Amino acid sequence: MPGPLTLGQIASRLGGRVAGDPGILIRQVGSLEGAGAGQIAFLANPKYRPQLSATGASAVVLGADAETFTTLPRIIADNPYAYFARVSQLFNPVVLQPPGVHPAASVAADARLGQGVSIGAGCAIGEGVEIGEDSCLYPGVVVYPGCRIGARAIIHSGTVIGADGFGIAEDGGRWVKIPQIGSVRIGDDVEIGANCCIDRGALDDTELGDGVKLDNQIQIGHNCRVGAHTAMAGRVGVAGSARIGRHCSIGAGALILGHLEICDHVRVSADTVISRSIRKPGTYTGMYPADGHEAWLRNTAQLRHLDALARRVRELERKLETNGGGNG
Repeated sequence: MPGPLTLGQIASRLGGRVAGDPGILIRQVGSLEGAGAGQIAFLANPKYRPQLSATGASAVVLGADAETFTTLPRIIADNPYAYFARVSQLFNPVVLQPPGVHPAASVAADARLGQGVSIGAGCAIGEGVEIGEDSCLYPGVVVYPGCRIGARAIIHSGTVIGADGFGIAEDGGRWVKIPQIGSVRIGDDVEIGANCCIDRGALDDTELGDGVKLDNQIQIGHNCRVGAHTAMAGRVGVAGSARIGRHCSIGAGALILGHLEICDHVRVSADTVISRSIRKPGTYTGMYPADGHEAWLRNTAQLRHLDALARRVRELERKLETNGGGNG
């Protein structure tokens, strides 16, 4: 583990402004609630301000709007959360598998592996696969033939890249399989969590842009395109041929229906179902709040009559306008 750094040394490496003693020694990061001496914590959400006053941390990272909330030594940063992430990297460098192919992995003879690639035990790398330099595939990753993965990718255990997309056509009550002849193309600096499925395209390739970050148990359907630096939390499902822009964030459990387009800089809240294209940046939410079961049943029953109620309101408005015009 790296040695301790003073608060001033941290700021000199990462930027930010020090308030208080720059010589305080920091050995590790911690949470506001759990940190102790020698640790640095952060405040990014105002609702945790009570924990700031009680923290045992030696120093904190916070924004300029919160600078006066504490007298502890502190670093003032424009984005405290991102700054804290970089501080954590200083004390906890990412440790990947050692480069090379594990003896228990299977790699096709014509697969092309860049310098420094690490292939874990139980991985299966198909024919014609290309994997860029310094990428790390943890044990049990499967990459089907013809897929391409960029440089510095991190792919966690159980993920399958390039399995057939769900392409079937109904014919006389029977399903006919549509051959999935596309591939999967993954950009540089992509991280894919455990047990994800990135399906190959039916005709064109499925694509993940540079810097995409996927949490665990995510499904990306065939022919989807995910723009650079978009992030998705766990259990997101993206149906086939959806187009998602750059710098989007998709909350846990969200569903994106197929053949839709989502523009750049869109935030989708957890458990939201996107059933139409989004062409304007912003935050979109479609959650139905939990309630007591009986109240939920009553409210749901009322929602079923919402269209009829809207029609009645419009009819009443028309009558009022007619009567008002007659009195004029």
